[in-house]
Amino acid sequence: MEKKEFYRHYLPHFQQPGQAYFITWCLKDAVPAKALLSYTKKMNLLKFQIQCLGPANSDSPIRINSKSETNVIRTHEPEPQIAPTEFANPLSPALEELLKEYNSVRRKYIKAYDNLLDAEQNPIVNLSKPDNREIMIESLNFWEGKKLNNCAYTIMSNHIHWVFELLEKDPQGNPVYLQDLLQSVKRFSANRINKLEKRMGSLWQKESFDTTIRNEAHLINAINYTLNNPVNAGLVTNWKLWPGTWYSSDDL
Repeated sequence: MEKKEFYRHYLPHFQQPGQAYFITWCLKDAVPAKALLSYTKKMNLLKFQIQCLGPANSDSPIRINSKSETNVIRTHEPEPQIAPTEFANPLSPALEELLKEYNSVRRKYIKAYDNLLDAEQNPIVNLSKPDNREIMIESLNFWEGKKLNNCAYTIMSNHIHWVFELLEKDPQGNPVYLQDLLQSVKRFSANRINKLEKRMGSLWQKESFDTTIRNEAHLINAINYTLNNPVNAGLVTNWKLWPGTWYSSDDL
């Protein structure tokens, strides 16, 4: 498969060697398929209105669902943020308001998405169980110093929050792409956990929700969000009490 700096399954993904990322990925069926339907419908409507008011740049990743796609709403997969820079012309006041509304709905979607992950009580496997947790720690650290530098991660019962910086090249001098890295870590961890749990079939949701880290402040916010997920879920009073959390002291 040809490597690209932009690729898509159901979600758009941006990948560039040397870039830092905040990744959330979860077990298959961790979020009920119709749980976020109202948010998805609202975002699809706003995207249609945005496209009508402001034609995007020719290389913009914005993609509005066509009429033929309206019955295939991927409610369990967060939609991408739409930035003003993705439009060819100066923004009109109406377009600015639509963008604000869209990104506001998106933030509510993400909060609801995270709340559903935290509330889910019966995952297909428990990632925070000691043996599974050790597999995940090994998986997340496998490419350390070879393809990435880890900043922080939290292993919850049904999902992972992960902040890291891709290296520009691996030890063989090849560019390092997010696409390859995630496929490798998911495949390795799924094989090991399935064997341990004596199960077969898919373990992970195919898509991951990846956010490009913009600057140092964004990096610190992503790390704090990652570490405090068990606290916000009501599982512990301090993130240090959750055995599935780790961070690089160089990043805080």
